[in-house]
Amino acid sequence: MICHSYGSPNGRPMADNVNLGNEILLSIVIPAHNEERRLGPSLDKIFEFLSKQDYQAEVVVVENGSSDKTLQIAQQAAGAHGNLKVIAESRRGKGLAVRIGMLAARGEYRFLCDADLSMPIDQVNKFLPPELAEAEVAIASREAPGAVIYDEPYHRRMIGRWFNRLTRLILLPGLQDTQCGFKCFRSDIAEAIFTRQVIDGMAFDAEVLYIARRMGHRIVEVPIPWYFDPDSRVRLFHDSGKMAFDLLAIRRNGKRGVYD
Repeated sequence: MICHSYGSPNGRPMADNVNLGNEILLSIVIPAHNEERRLGPSLDKIFEFLSKQDYQAEVVVVENGSSDKTLQIAQQAAGAHGNLKVIAESRRGKGLAVRIGMLAARGEYRFLCDADLSMPIDQVNKFLPPELAEAEVAIASREAPGAVIYDEPYHRRMIGRWFNRLTRLILLPGLQDTQCGFKCFRSDIAEAIFTRQVIDGMAFDAEVLYIARRMGHRIVEVPIPWYFDPDSRVRLFHDSGKMAFDLLAIRRNGKRGVYD
């Protein structure tokens, strides 16, 4: 089920005969599973930010398999904002939700955005021209020089760093932070990558970056301020273990030509 309409970034409706097409510079794609607490305030911050920008933008929320009021909250927001599209998907999986949202988006740049806004939304312009010229794939990094992490517990940071080292070893040498939930793809590259993505779970980040590299695209890490939210959807030990196995599956897929 999709609820959508479009308007100017400040929410004022545009004429029905206006064809936005390629005029949309930015699509913000938000996967949302059981996000009734965080989604509403985050959307308020996003639309306040977009109302001050001089470019056309849209927001795409993909609700997948929630058992709370996430979908209702997203639909209510769509009634207030003309440039919000809401997609309801009964199947679960963050990777699945992101793939659906990226392929439904229409912006020249498509920005993956976690619902918790652990990266303040005002950082998004760092991923777009002219601040980042000719970016093909740009990923937020909590480890690049200039990044700052706030309030993350020591044990979570250590497990995160362990997983990053494992990812570099198995799939993506040189990238310091593959799992931060904020990534930007140029539209043509997003179409090519996400039509090849097959992992529906949490390891999709590593998979899409692996595909991007196989296709010869340059990946830029953008240092950001990042604020830990204790209401994280990541189940630290369970998800980390599953993701480690998925890294091996991604490498096997690469050798078998699944992504070619």
